[in-house]
Amino acid sequence: MAKKIEKTNAARLLDKAGIKYDLIPYEFDENDLAAQHVADSLGQNIKCVFKTLVLHGDKTGHIVCVIPGNGEVDLKALAKVSGNKKVEMIAMKDLLAVTGYIRGGCSPVGMKKRFPTYFHSTANDFETIYVSAGVRGLQLAISPTDLIGFVGGTVADVAAFEKQGEGQLVNSQRFTRSACRTTGSTQNA
Repeated sequence: MAKKIEKTNAARLLDKAGIKYDLIPYEFDENDLAAQHVADSLGQNIKCVFKTLVLHGDKTGHIVCVIPGNGEVDLKALAKVSGNKKVEMIAMKDLLAVTGYIRGGCSPVGMKKRFPTYFHSTANDFETIYVSAGVRGLQLAISPTDLIGFVGGTVADVAAFEKQGEGQLVNSQRFTRSACRTTGSTQNA
């Protein structure tokens, strides 16, 4: 008999809004909370496993950035699109107090307050993306269009990616539209 998956606050909020998603459990490693580990555990392409990062802008205050697991935040691009001169990552020790979430379990859905949220443009290259469900070991498989609409997100080129074999970061990677697999999931009712 399969272990029952406990719904998170993020899942309950999506249920209330009538948004379809799947809850995907995975084995997490306290010593390896990297997106690549999550993607490998899910058997998914790292490009469709998105990480949720919280930053602070000098003019707007806290902002959220949701980028592919293989990317890094492009601080200059994010500052520009968010109306800031400068943005920087918040200290890890402040994450729980600001969002209600811990590292490795930070979801763009259901934070303590609604912050301006920016999704990297490649999110729309997929029919389904993966984001944290609000706890370590559980991901939401969800339509990027539904997720972006629900959180009131803005889509922009806010990530940089390492150029293959050159160690240089480039601003955008385009992908052909594809579906990530959603096997081993529990659908919402």
